[in-house]
Amino acid sequence: MATPGAYDQHLPAVPDWLNKGDNAWQMTASALVGLQSMPGLVILYASIVKKKWAVNSAFMVLYAFAAVLICWVLVCYRMAFGDQLLPFWGKGAPALGQKYLARQALIPETIHHYSNGTIENPATQPFYPMATLVYFQFTFAAITMILLAGSVLGRMNIRAWMAFVPLWLVFSYTVGAFSLWGGGFLYQWGVIDYSGGYVIHLSSGIAGFTAAYWVGPRLRSDRERFPPNNVLLMLAGAGLLWMGWSGFNGGAPYAATITASVAVLNTNISAATSLLVWTTLDVVFFGKPSVIGAVQGMMTGLACITPGAGVVQSWAAIVMGILSGSIPWFTMMILHKKSYWLQKVDDTLGVFHTHAVAGLLGGLLTGLLAEPELCNMVLPVNGSRGAFYGGNGGKQFLKQLVAALFVIGWNIVSTTIILVIIRIFMPLRMPEHDLMIGDDAVHGEEAYALWGDGEKYDPTRHGSVFGAAEITPNDYNHNTARGVTINL
Repeated sequence: MATPGAYDQHLPAVPDWLNKGDNAWQMTASALVGLQSMPGLVILYASIVKKKWAVNSAFMVLYAFAAVLICWVLVCYRMAFGDQLLPFWGKGAPALGQKYLARQALIPETIHHYSNGTIENPATQPFYPMATLVYFQFTFAAITMILLAGSVLGRMNIRAWMAFVPLWLVFSYTVGAFSLWGGGFLYQWGVIDYSGGYVIHLSSGIAGFTAAYWVGPRLRSDRERFPPNNVLLMLAGAGLLWMGWSGFNGGAPYAATITASVAVLNTNISAATSLLVWTTLDVVFFGKPSVIGAVQGMMTGLACITPGAGVVQSWAAIVMGILSGSIPWFTMMILHKKSYWLQKVDDTLGVFHTHAVAGLLGGLLTGLLAEPELCNMVLPVNGSRGAFYGGNGGKQFLKQLVAALFVIGWNIVSTTIILVIIRIFMPLRMPEHDLMIGDDAVHGEEAYALWGDGEKYDPTRHGSVFGAAEITPNDYNHNTARGVTINL
Protein backbone atom coordinates (compact mmCIF):
# COMPACT_ATOMS: atom_id res chain seq x y z
CA MET A 1 0.00 0.00 0.00
CA ALA A 2 1.44 3.36 -1.01
CA THR A 3 2.35 5.94 1.64
CA PRO A 4 0.00 8.96 1.60
CA GLY A 5 1.66 12.01 0.12
CA ALA A 6 1.29 13.95 3.34
CA TYR A 7 3.70 11.54 5.01
CA ASP A 8 6.22 11.44 2.18
CA GLN A 9 9.63 11.92 3.81
CA HIS A 10 11.21 13.41 0.70
CA LEU A 11 9.07 16.48 0.15
CA PRO A 12 11.29 19.61 0.17
CA ALA A 13 9.27 21.22 2.96
CA VAL A 14 9.01 18.00 4.99
CA PRO A 15 12.52 16.70 5.76
CA ASP A 16 12.89 13.42 7.60
CA TRP A 17 13.62 15.17 10.91
CA LEU A 18 10.41 17.23 10.91
CA ASN A 19 7.66 16.11 13.28
CA LYS A 20 4.51 17.85 12.09
CA GLY A 21 2.70 17.35 15.38
CA ASP A 22 5.48 18.91 17.46
CA ASN A 23 5.85 21.75 14.97
CA ALA A 24 2.12 22.45 14.98
CA TRP A 25 1.98 22.43 18.78
CA GLN A 26 5.03 24.68 19.13
CA MET A 27 3.62 27.24 16.71
CA THR A 28 0.29 27.08 18.55
CA ALA A 29 2.06 27.59 21.87
CA SER A 30 3.93 30.55 20.35
CA ALA A 31 0.64 32.09 19.25
CA LEU A 32 -0.85 31.59 22.72
CA VAL A 33 2.10 33.28 24.43
CA GLY A 34 2.02 36.07 21.85
CA LEU A 35 -1.67 36.61 22.56
CA GLN A 36 -0.85 37.09 26.23
CA SER A 37 0.97 40.26 25.24
CA MET A 38 -0.95 41.25 22.10
CA PRO A 39 -3.73 41.91 22.93
CA GLY A 40 -3.83 40.44 26.46
CA LEU A 41 -1.55 42.83 28.33
CA VAL A 42 -2.44 45.70 26.01
CA ILE A 43 -6.04 45.38 27.21
CA LEU A 44 -5.11 44.65 30.82
CA TYR A 45 -2.73 47.58 31.20
CA ALA A 46 -4.94 50.03 29.33
CA SER A 47 -7.90 49.09 31.54
CA ILE A 48 -6.29 48.80 34.96
CA VAL A 49 -4.86 52.35 34.97
CA LYS A 50 -6.57 55.73 35.25
CA LYS A 51 -8.29 56.83 32.09
CA LYS A 52 -5.72 59.53 31.42
CA TRP A 53 -2.98 56.86 31.11
CA ALA A 54 -4.85 54.24 29.06
CA VAL A 55 -3.29 55.11 25.69
CA ASN A 56 0.22 55.52 27.06
CA SER A 57 0.09 52.20 28.92
CA ALA A 58 -1.18 50.34 25.85
CA PHE A 59 1.42 52.01 23.64
CA MET A 60 4.28 50.95 25.92
CA VAL A 61 3.20 47.35 25.40
CA LEU A 62 2.74 47.78 21.66
CA TYR A 63 6.16 49.37 21.22
CA ALA A 64 7.93 46.79 23.37
CA PHE A 65 6.43 43.87 21.45
CA ALA A 66 7.57 45.25 18.10
CA ALA A 67 11.00 46.44 19.26
CA VAL A 68 11.83 43.17 21.00
CA LEU A 69 11.05 41.16 17.87
CA ILE A 70 13.42 43.16 15.66
CA CYS A 71 16.21 43.11 18.26
CA TRP A 72 15.60 39.41 18.80
CA VAL A 73 16.15 38.34 15.21
CA LEU A 74 18.99 40.82 14.62
CA VAL A 75 21.19 39.74 17.52
CA CYS A 76 19.49 38.71 20.77
CA TYR A 77 18.22 35.20 19.99
CA ARG A 78 21.73 33.87 19.48
CA MET A 79 22.98 35.78 22.51
CA ALA A 80 20.45 33.77 24.53
CA PHE A 81 20.48 30.41 22.70
CA GLY A 82 23.53 30.37 20.47
CA ASP A 83 27.20 29.46 20.85
CA GLN A 84 28.86 30.41 24.12
CA LEU A 85 30.80 33.65 24.44
CA LEU A 86 30.96 33.68 28.24
CA PRO A 87 29.57 31.23 30.83
CA PHE A 88 26.52 33.50 31.10
CA TRP A 89 26.27 34.91 27.57
CA GLY A 90 26.06 33.68 24.00
CA LYS A 91 27.59 35.12 20.84
CA GLY A 92 25.25 37.61 19.23
CA ALA A 93 24.47 37.17 15.54
CA PRO A 94 21.47 37.54 13.21
CA ALA A 95 18.81 34.83 12.98
CA LEU A 96 17.51 35.88 9.58
CA GLY A 97 19.06 33.70 6.88
CA GLN A 98 17.19 30.88 5.18
CA LYS A 99 20.02 28.40 5.81
CA TYR A 100 19.84 29.08 9.53
CA LEU A 101 16.06 29.23 9.95
CA ALA A 102 15.13 26.25 7.76
CA ARG A 103 17.47 23.75 9.39
CA GLN A 104 16.54 21.57 12.35
CA ALA A 105 16.33 23.51 15.60
CA LEU A 106 19.31 23.17 17.91
CA ILE A 107 20.48 24.84 21.13
CA PRO A 108 24.18 24.02 20.81
CA GLU A 109 25.41 24.68 24.35
CA THR A 110 22.77 22.53 26.07
CA ILE A 111 24.80 19.35 25.70
CA HIS A 112 25.39 18.09 29.24
CA HIS A 113 28.44 16.11 30.39
CA TYR A 114 29.24 13.97 33.39
CA SER A 115 32.12 15.11 35.58
CA ASN A 116 34.43 12.70 33.70
CA GLY A 117 33.68 14.41 30.38
CA THR A 118 31.37 11.80 28.86
CA ILE A 119 27.99 12.94 27.51
CA GLU A 120 25.08 12.67 29.97
CA ASN A 121 22.46 14.19 27.67
CA PRO A 122 22.82 15.50 24.10
CA ALA A 123 22.07 19.06 23.09
CA THR A 124 18.42 20.04 22.83
CA GLN A 125 17.34 19.43 19.23
CA PRO A 126 13.57 19.64 18.70
CA PHE A 127 11.95 18.06 15.63
CA TYR A 128 11.03 21.29 13.86
CA PRO A 129 12.86 24.15 12.11
CA MET A 130 14.90 26.83 13.83
CA ALA A 131 12.34 29.44 12.71
CA THR A 132 9.76 27.90 15.06
CA LEU A 133 12.14 28.00 18.02
CA VAL A 134 13.27 31.56 17.31
CA TYR A 135 9.70 32.85 17.31
CA PHE A 136 8.65 30.81 20.34
CA GLN A 137 11.49 32.21 22.42
CA PHE A 138 10.77 35.72 21.16
CA THR A 139 7.32 35.64 22.73
CA PHE A 140 8.94 34.94 26.11
CA ALA A 141 11.39 37.81 25.71
CA ALA A 142 8.57 40.16 24.72
CA ILE A 143 6.30 39.36 27.64
CA THR A 144 9.20 39.76 30.10
CA MET A 145 9.76 43.30 28.89
CA ILE A 146 6.04 44.04 28.99
CA LEU A 147 5.68 42.73 32.55
CA LEU A 148 8.55 45.01 33.56
CA ALA A 149 6.65 47.96 32.07
CA GLY A 150 3.91 47.48 34.67
CA SER A 151 6.21 48.96 37.31
CA VAL A 152 6.70 52.29 35.53
CA LEU A 153 3.27 53.00 34.04
CA GLY A 154 1.87 56.48 34.46
CA ARG A 155 5.08 58.53 34.45
CA MET A 156 8.02 57.13 32.44
CA ASN A 157 9.18 59.32 29.57
CA ILE A 158 8.14 57.44 26.43
CA ARG A 159 11.44 58.31 24.70
CA ALA A 160 13.37 56.86 27.62
CA TRP A 161 11.24 53.72 27.40
CA MET A 162 11.98 53.43 23.69
CA ALA A 163 15.71 53.53 24.46
CA PHE A 164 15.45 51.25 27.48
CA VAL A 165 13.72 48.33 25.74
CA PRO A 166 16.53 47.23 23.37
CA LEU A 167 19.27 47.93 25.91
CA TRP A 168 17.64 45.88 28.66
CA LEU A 169 16.91 43.06 26.26
CA VAL A 170 20.56 42.88 25.18
CA PHE A 171 22.29 43.37 28.52
CA SER A 172 19.88 41.77 30.98
CA TYR A 173 17.35 39.36 29.48
CA THR A 174 19.79 37.49 27.24
CA VAL A 175 22.11 36.89 30.20
CA GLY A 176 19.41 35.23 32.28
CA ALA A 177 18.08 33.26 29.32
CA PHE A 178 21.49 31.91 28.30
CA SER A 179 22.54 31.14 31.88
CA LEU A 180 19.40 29.14 32.70
CA TRP A 181 18.09 27.90 29.34
CA GLY A 182 20.73 28.30 26.65
CA GLY A 183 23.40 26.06 28.16
CA GLY A 184 25.09 28.58 30.45
CA PHE A 185 26.63 27.92 33.83
CA LEU A 186 23.35 27.66 35.78
CA TYR A 187 21.90 25.26 33.21
CA GLN A 188 24.99 23.10 33.39
CA TRP A 189 24.89 23.18 37.19
CA GLY A 190 21.38 21.72 37.12
CA VAL A 191 19.23 24.67 38.25
CA ILE A 192 15.55 24.04 37.43
CA ASP A 193 13.68 26.87 35.73
CA TYR A 194 11.15 24.94 33.72
CA SER A 195 9.50 27.85 31.91
CA GLY A 196 10.73 31.14 33.29
CA GLY A 197 10.09 31.63 36.99
CA TYR A 198 13.56 33.16 37.16
CA VAL A 199 14.26 34.14 33.54
CA ILE A 200 10.94 35.96 33.19
CA HIS A 201 9.13 36.64 36.46
CA LEU A 202 11.94 37.19 38.93
CA SER A 203 13.82 39.21 36.31
CA SER A 204 10.88 41.42 35.34
CA GLY A 205 9.86 41.97 38.96
CA ILE A 206 13.34 42.95 40.17
CA ALA A 207 14.18 44.99 37.08
CA GLY A 208 10.77 46.69 37.22
CA PHE A 209 11.21 47.61 40.88
CA THR A 210 14.71 48.93 40.16
CA ALA A 211 13.43 50.93 37.19
CA ALA A 212 10.60 52.36 39.29
CA TYR A 213 13.19 53.63 41.78
CA TRP A 214 15.29 55.38 39.13
CA VAL A 215 12.37 56.78 37.13
CA GLY A 216 10.72 58.23 40.21
CA PRO A 217 7.11 58.23 41.41
CA ARG A 218 3.83 59.22 39.78
CA LEU A 219 2.10 62.41 40.81
CA ARG A 220 0.96 62.30 44.40
CA SER A 221 -2.67 62.52 43.25
CA ASP A 222 -2.16 59.48 41.01
CA ARG A 223 -0.50 57.46 43.76
CA GLU A 224 -3.34 58.24 46.15
CA ARG A 225 -6.13 57.53 43.67
CA PHE A 226 -5.53 55.32 40.64
CA PRO A 227 -8.84 53.57 39.83
CA PRO A 228 -9.11 51.25 36.82
CA ASN A 229 -10.97 52.89 33.97
CA ASN A 230 -12.66 49.69 32.78
CA VAL A 231 -12.90 46.69 35.10
CA LEU A 232 -14.66 44.46 32.57
CA LEU A 233 -11.99 44.99 29.91
CA MET A 234 -9.37 44.39 32.58
CA LEU A 235 -10.93 40.98 33.17
CA ALA A 236 -10.89 40.28 29.44
CA GLY A 237 -7.15 41.00 29.36
CA ALA A 238 -6.61 38.85 32.43
CA GLY A 239 -8.53 36.01 30.79
CA LEU A 240 -6.28 36.14 27.73
CA LEU A 241 -3.27 36.08 30.03
CA TRP A 242 -4.53 33.03 31.92
CA MET A 243 -5.54 31.01 28.88
CA GLY A 244 -2.35 31.93 27.05
CA TRP A 245 -0.33 30.41 29.88
CA SER A 246 -1.17 26.97 28.52
CA GLY A 247 1.16 27.80 25.64
CA PHE A 248 3.62 29.42 28.04
CA ASN A 249 4.17 26.29 30.14
CA GLY A 250 2.86 23.73 27.66
CA GLY A 251 5.41 24.79 25.05
CA ALA A 252 8.43 24.68 27.35
CA PRO A 253 9.36 21.01 26.66
CA TYR A 254 9.70 21.93 22.93
CA ALA A 255 7.40 19.02 22.02
CA ALA A 256 3.86 17.73 22.54
CA THR A 257 4.90 15.35 25.32
CA ILE A 258 3.57 14.02 28.62
CA THR A 259 5.48 16.81 30.32
CA ALA A 260 3.54 19.40 28.30
CA SER A 261 0.22 17.85 29.37
CA VAL A 262 1.21 17.79 33.05
CA ALA A 263 2.42 21.38 32.83
CA VAL A 264 -0.82 22.68 31.32
CA LEU A 265 -2.92 21.00 34.01
CA ASN A 266 -0.67 22.18 36.84
CA THR A 267 -0.66 25.71 35.47
CA ASN A 268 -4.42 26.00 35.64
CA ILE A 269 -4.66 24.30 39.04
CA SER A 270 -2.16 26.70 40.59
CA ALA A 271 -3.80 29.78 39.06
CA ALA A 272 -7.27 28.78 40.25
CA THR A 273 -6.07 27.92 43.75
CA SER A 274 -4.13 31.15 44.11
CA LEU A 275 -7.06 33.25 42.90
CA LEU A 276 -9.38 31.62 45.43
CA VAL A 277 -6.93 32.03 48.30
CA TRP A 278 -6.25 35.70 47.48
CA THR A 279 -9.99 36.39 47.22
CA THR A 280 -10.65 34.62 50.52
CA LEU A 281 -8.02 36.72 52.27
CA ASP A 282 -9.58 39.88 50.83
CA VAL A 283 -12.98 38.87 52.20
CA VAL A 284 -11.61 37.89 55.62
CA PHE A 285 -9.50 41.02 56.16
CA PHE A 286 -11.34 43.69 54.13
CA GLY A 287 -14.91 42.42 54.16
CA LYS A 288 -15.46 42.15 50.41
CA PRO A 289 -13.92 40.39 47.40
CA SER A 290 -11.90 42.56 45.03
CA VAL A 291 -11.86 41.99 41.28
CA ILE A 292 -8.40 43.54 41.04
CA GLY A 293 -7.31 41.30 43.91
CA ALA A 294 -8.61 38.23 42.12
CA VAL A 295 -6.59 39.19 39.04
CA GLN A 296 -3.49 39.68 41.19
CA GLY A 297 -4.04 36.26 42.76
CA MET A 298 -4.38 34.70 39.32
CA MET A 299 -1.07 36.26 38.27
CA THR A 300 0.83 35.12 41.34
CA GLY A 301 -0.45 31.57 40.88
CA LEU A 302 0.69 31.55 37.26
CA ALA A 303 4.08 33.06 38.07
CA CYS A 304 4.69 30.69 40.97
CA ILE A 305 3.96 27.47 39.06
CA THR A 306 6.03 28.47 36.03
CA PRO A 307 9.48 27.35 37.25
CA GLY A 308 8.16 23.89 38.14
CA ALA A 309 5.01 23.34 36.06
CA GLY A 310 6.26 20.23 34.28
CA VAL A 311 8.24 18.69 37.14
CA VAL A 312 5.86 18.81 40.12
CA GLN A 313 2.81 16.69 40.84
CA SER A 314 -0.65 18.21 40.72
CA TRP A 315 -1.11 18.08 44.48
CA ALA A 316 2.08 20.14 44.68
CA ALA A 317 0.51 22.63 42.25
CA ILE A 318 -2.28 23.14 44.80
CA VAL A 319 0.31 23.72 47.53
CA MET A 320 2.11 26.22 45.32
CA GLY A 321 -1.21 27.92 44.57
CA ILE A 322 -2.04 28.23 48.27
CA LEU A 323 1.33 29.78 49.04
CA SER A 324 1.32 32.05 45.98
CA GLY A 325 -2.13 33.31 46.91
CA SER A 326 -1.09 34.12 50.49
CA ILE A 327 2.59 35.11 50.66
CA PRO A 328 2.50 37.73 47.85
CA TRP A 329 -0.85 38.89 49.29
CA PHE A 330 0.89 39.48 52.61
CA THR A 331 3.86 41.29 51.06
CA MET A 332 1.56 43.51 48.96
CA MET A 333 -1.35 44.19 51.31
CA ILE A 334 0.40 44.17 54.71
CA LEU A 335 4.18 44.39 54.47
CA HIS A 336 4.22 46.97 51.67
CA LYS A 337 2.07 49.39 53.67
CA LYS A 338 4.33 49.11 56.72
CA SER A 339 7.71 49.20 54.96
CA TYR A 340 9.28 52.61 54.37
CA TRP A 341 11.62 51.08 51.77
CA LEU A 342 8.79 49.52 49.75
CA GLN A 343 6.66 52.68 50.06
CA LYS A 344 9.53 54.79 48.77
CA VAL A 345 9.45 53.04 45.38
CA ASP A 346 6.33 53.60 43.25
CA ASP A 347 5.77 50.21 41.60
CA THR A 348 2.58 51.05 39.72
CA LEU A 349 1.06 47.57 39.33
CA GLY A 350 2.94 45.87 42.15
CA VAL A 351 5.07 43.81 39.75
CA PHE A 352 7.59 43.23 42.54
CA HIS A 353 4.96 41.31 44.52
CA THR A 354 3.08 39.58 41.70
CA HIS A 355 6.15 38.47 39.74
CA ALA A 356 9.39 38.82 41.72
CA VAL A 357 8.02 37.45 45.00
CA ALA A 358 5.86 34.84 43.24
CA GLY A 359 8.65 33.81 40.84
CA LEU A 360 11.18 33.47 43.66
CA LEU A 361 8.67 31.51 45.71
CA GLY A 362 8.01 29.17 42.79
CA GLY A 363 11.69 28.59 42.13
CA LEU A 364 12.38 27.69 45.75
CA LEU A 365 9.29 25.49 46.00
CA THR A 366 10.43 23.68 42.85
CA GLY A 367 13.66 22.93 44.72
CA LEU A 368 11.51 21.27 47.36
CA LEU A 369 8.72 19.62 45.33
CA ALA A 370 10.27 18.56 42.00
CA GLU A 371 9.30 14.90 41.44
CA PRO A 372 12.17 12.62 40.28
CA GLU A 373 10.36 10.77 37.47
CA LEU A 374 8.93 13.97 36.03
CA CYS A 375 12.37 15.57 36.25
CA ASN A 376 13.95 12.72 34.29
CA MET A 377 11.46 13.29 31.46
CA VAL A 378 12.63 16.81 30.72
CA LEU A 379 15.74 17.93 32.64
CA PRO A 380 19.34 17.55 31.38
CA VAL A 381 20.73 16.36 34.72
CA ASN A 382 19.66 12.80 35.49
CA GLY A 383 18.49 12.15 39.03
CA SER A 384 17.29 15.72 39.70
CA ARG A 385 14.72 15.94 42.48
CA GLY A 386 13.33 18.25 45.12
CA ALA A 387 14.46 18.15 48.73
CA PHE A 388 11.24 16.42 49.85
CA TYR A 389 12.21 13.38 47.78
CA GLY A 390 15.54 12.82 49.52
CA GLY A 391 18.75 11.93 47.74
CA ASN A 392 20.45 15.04 46.37
CA GLY A 393 17.30 17.12 46.75
CA GLY A 394 18.86 19.33 49.42
CA LYS A 395 21.54 20.38 46.94
CA GLN A 396 18.82 21.19 44.43
CA PHE A 397 17.22 23.65 46.83
CA LEU A 398 20.60 25.30 47.37
CA LYS A 399 21.09 25.57 43.61
CA GLN A 400 17.70 27.24 43.26
CA LEU A 401 18.60 29.77 45.94
CA VAL A 402 21.99 30.62 44.43
CA ALA A 403 20.47 31.02 40.97
CA ALA A 404 17.84 33.39 42.37
CA LEU A 405 20.55 35.53 43.97
CA PHE A 406 22.42 35.72 40.66
CA VAL A 407 19.28 36.77 38.75
CA ILE A 408 18.38 39.37 41.39
CA GLY A 409 21.89 40.81 41.49
CA TRP A 410 22.34 40.94 37.73
CA ASN A 411 19.00 42.65 37.16
CA ILE A 412 19.59 45.29 39.82
CA VAL A 413 23.04 46.14 38.46
CA SER A 414 22.25 45.97 34.73
CA THR A 415 18.96 47.89 35.02
CA THR A 416 20.63 50.57 37.12
CA ILE A 417 23.52 51.06 34.70
CA ILE A 418 21.19 51.22 31.67
CA LEU A 419 18.91 53.84 33.23
CA VAL A 420 21.78 55.94 34.59
CA ILE A 421 23.25 56.08 31.08
CA ILE A 422 19.88 56.91 29.46
CA ARG A 423 19.22 59.78 31.87
CA ILE A 424 22.44 61.45 30.72
CA PHE A 425 20.72 62.02 27.37
CA MET A 426 17.08 62.46 28.38
CA PRO A 427 14.90 62.59 31.51
CA LEU A 428 13.51 59.26 32.68
CA ARG A 429 10.33 60.84 34.04
CA MET A 430 7.79 62.93 32.18
CA PRO A 431 7.61 66.66 32.97
CA GLU A 432 5.05 67.72 35.56
CA HIS A 433 2.79 69.28 32.93
CA ASP A 434 2.51 66.01 31.01
CA LEU A 435 1.92 64.07 34.23
CA MET A 436 -1.02 66.31 35.04
CA ILE A 437 -2.67 65.85 31.63
CA GLY A 438 -1.69 62.32 30.63
CA ASP A 439 -2.34 60.78 27.23
CA ASP A 440 -3.36 63.97 25.46
CA ALA A 441 -0.07 65.64 26.36
CA VAL A 442 2.08 62.61 25.56
CA HIS A 443 0.37 61.24 22.45
CA GLY A 444 -2.23 63.82 21.46
CA GLU A 445 -4.84 61.09 21.85
CA GLU A 446 -7.32 59.96 24.49
CA ALA A 447 -8.82 56.54 25.11
CA TYR A 448 -12.46 57.52 25.66
CA ALA A 449 -14.69 60.51 25.03
CA LEU A 450 -15.93 60.29 28.61
CA TRP A 451 -15.65 62.49 31.65
CA GLY A 452 -13.14 62.00 34.42
CA ASP A 453 -11.36 59.05 35.98
CA GLY A 454 -14.12 57.02 37.52
CA GLU A 455 -16.03 60.18 38.47
CA LYS A 456 -19.51 61.39 37.58
CA TYR A 457 -19.62 64.84 36.03
CA ASP A 458 -20.88 67.38 38.54
CA PRO A 459 -21.02 70.95 37.17
CA THR A 460 -21.07 72.39 40.71
CA ARG A 461 -17.70 70.71 41.41
CA HIS A 462 -16.04 70.53 38.00
CA GLY A 463 -17.39 73.67 36.34
CA SER A 464 -17.64 74.05 32.59
CA VAL A 465 -14.83 72.45 30.64
CA PHE A 466 -14.09 72.34 26.95
CA GLY A 467 -15.85 69.42 25.33
CA ALA A 468 -18.09 68.64 28.30
CA ALA A 469 -21.82 68.30 27.69
CA GLU A 470 -24.43 70.21 29.65
CA ILE A 471 -27.20 67.79 30.61
CA THR A 472 -30.71 68.98 31.38
CA PRO A 473 -33.89 67.03 32.12
CA ASN A 474 -36.35 66.49 29.31
CA ASP A 475 -39.87 67.09 30.55
CA TYR A 476 -41.55 66.29 27.23
CA ASN A 477 -43.49 63.33 28.60
CA HIS A 478 -43.62 62.65 32.32
CA ASN A 479 -45.30 59.28 31.74
CA THR A 480 -42.26 57.83 30.04
CA ALA A 481 -38.74 57.16 31.22
CA ARG A 482 -36.93 60.46 31.81
CA GLY A 483 -34.45 61.28 29.07
CA VAL A 484 -31.79 63.93 28.68
CA THR A 485 -31.11 66.71 26.25
CA ILE A 486 -27.45 67.25 25.43
CA ASN A 487 -26.63 70.87 24.62
CA LEU A 488 -23.12 71.05 23.16
